[in-house]
Amino acid sequence: IWVGWPGCCPEPGKAAGRVVQALAELRAIPVFVPDPLMDRFYNGFCNGTIWPLFHYFSENARYEGDCWESYVRVNETFRDAVLATARPGDVLWIHDYHLMLLPRMLREALPDAQIGFFLHIPFPSYELFRLLPRAWSTAILEGLCGADLIGFHTNDYAQYFLRCVLRLLGHDHYLGRILTRERVLRAGTYPMGIDFRRFFETQGPLSSDRAPAMGSGLPAKTLLSVDRLDYTKGIPQRLRAFELFLESQPQWRGRVTLVLIVVPSRIGVLPYRDVKREVEELVGKINGRYATLEWTPVRYMSRFFQHRELAALYRSSDAALVTPLRDGMNLVAKEWVASRGEGGAGALVLSETAGASKELVEAILVNPNQVDELAGAIDAALELPEEEQRRRISSMQARLARNDVVCWARTFLEDLRRAAIERERLRARMLGSRSRGGMVRAWERAARRLFLLDCDGTLIELRLSPSEASPSDALLSLLSDLASDEKNRIVVISGRERSTLSRWFAGLPLGLVAEHGVWVKEGSSDWKTLGRVTTAWKPRILSMLESHVDRLPGSFVEEKEYSLAWHFRACDPEFAASKAQEVADELIQLTANIDVNVLLGNRVLEVRCAGANKGNAAHHFLEEEEHDFVLAIGDDSTDEEMFRVLPESAYTIRVGLAHSHARFNVRDPGEVQDLLRGFAVPGEPELRGRVR
Repeated sequence: IWVGWPGCCPEPGKAAGRVVQALAELRAIPVFVPDPLMDRFYNGFCNGTIWPLFHYFSENARYEGDCWESYVRVNETFRDAVLATARPGDVLWIHDYHLMLLPRMLREALPDAQIGFFLHIPFPSYELFRLLPRAWSTAILEGLCGADLIGFHTNDYAQYFLRCVLRLLGHDHYLGRILTRERVLRAGTYPMGIDFRRFFETQGPLSSDRAPAMGSGLPAKTLLSVDRLDYTKGIPQRLRAFELFLESQPQWRGRVTLVLIVVPSRIGVLPYRDVKREVEELVGKINGRYATLEWTPVRYMSRFFQHRELAALYRSSDAALVTPLRDGMNLVAKEWVASRGEGGAGALVLSETAGASKELVEAILVNPNQVDELAGAIDAALELPEEEQRRRISSMQARLARNDVVCWARTFLEDLRRAAIERERLRARMLGSRSRGGMVRAWERAARRLFLLDCDGTLIELRLSPSEASPSDALLSLLSDLASDEKNRIVVISGRERSTLSRWFAGLPLGLVAEHGVWVKEGSSDWKTLGRVTTAWKPRILSMLESHVDRLPGSFVEEKEYSLAWHFRACDPEFAASKAQEVADELIQLTANIDVNVLLGNRVLEVRCAGANKGNAAHHFLEEEEHDFVLAIGDDSTDEEMFRVLPESAYTIRVGLAHSHARFNVRDPGEVQDLLRGFAVPGEPELRGRVR
């Protein structure tokens, strides 16, 4: 079923009913949008803001609040239309930049739906995308992240999107897998194909006989240019290059004609009218300068063409000029290659900034902004030996035949299904009411219970700086209630210094572990070290880490008694991740013969004594006495050491959606406190097993 704007907004009643009925026969549902709203949505925001910005024409972008509000309203209108038909578990495939808010809107209403989104235009770099007002850019990214799978034409576009998600939303990603606080989704590359056979098997003449639209009297060679009227297509640059070619290669005058087809588009918008005027002035200039009674250098046509006419034009030309300044894919290039037929010759000049250039690597690739380079490419195309033309065309055709539009759609939908399965698999790992109920029953039966609880990111929310975080009074009260049950043994295992933990949890009958296992404290007893530790290595490593602080603004080194932590949570996340990996690699080599470990965690790089880790700390408490109920909760890679050493019967929980050795996941510290509160409220068992 298709849901879309029908191009009109008839008055409610019989007229609208006729449109609905006619489209129903095509399994299509119309979304009626009033004309003033559609104008602000389509011409105002979609083509006045998103289109120029995403195509790197930021100077043409307008940022008008009423147009943004119209964009939101139209997306809401589409949401309502979809929800009137869609059911839980349906597959929803949303297309293009007009509906970037829709995935999240639908996800909120249909959490079980398989939702895919495909962007048919480029996704810009972070430096361009950030030009949007922050509220808009955040809403767009959050809207897209409502999908299970987001598709792009090229890997570049996908990577730009992932960087924006990391920098603006703070969501980490790995191999296209994005972890949000609530769910997991994927971003991937799916270059759109064409109906290859439709063009490949088109009957008609090759360049020896001209298409009727070209007229008669053409010279030996024809160059074909087919574009929709748009400032992103580089048509003026192409004409200037052809003029330079005729000027520098006089032997081709009278022997080659450029057939320039410009399909009218958005002629009511000023930038498009300006392009049309410039194109027509250049055509007149070139023809006025070089035309003869027998030859016209540029044959210019500004109208729509049917498929049969277009296919004939493709087959009748000797070379194609497809040189947009920026294009998501550009299917004209693919259609032209397919139209050459079996064993056909021809030369394709293709912009390196078009998405199609990533696939059609045998084309003559050019920088469309460089007029002299483009003029040289025209000459190269006309001089290319016929055998080489056939070899290149054949290679490109084979690739296009394998990756046609059916393959594109099938691959995307298969990956969407896999992404949805992964989402469900992860959801099965989430600590739900059934698993929570079983945990509570095991806790109630147990005579001796051990709670191993990480602190930052588990009991308390992470902050940009560790100094900004501390346990709330409510959390301290909760831990006190838990510890008051003599069957419970509560241990807080943290990377914090012992002085900090002593201050935070003073007076509470808790076990404390500081610096990831260096220090252990039981209740009111003194701190003691676990295993053998040394500080001999610290001065050299500290000096090295401090040398990197100025190179990563916003980072700082925290010196503890037996460990060092380089924090970069407040830094640019992409640069910080790259820099931290570089420093970690350097440290691993530097400490190869030293008894220390280098650990790259959640926005922090730590260097610590080799024997100090949460696994050893957990083992220490397990060995002290037997427990028939063990619950361990953590949020970081350091907690994985703890999860690995615990018995299979232990309940292990990872905060966040990362893959883990833990049996279950919860979303955030709020859910952790909810879980613990269910154990700590005496006489109110209805709180136990509660799901937020």
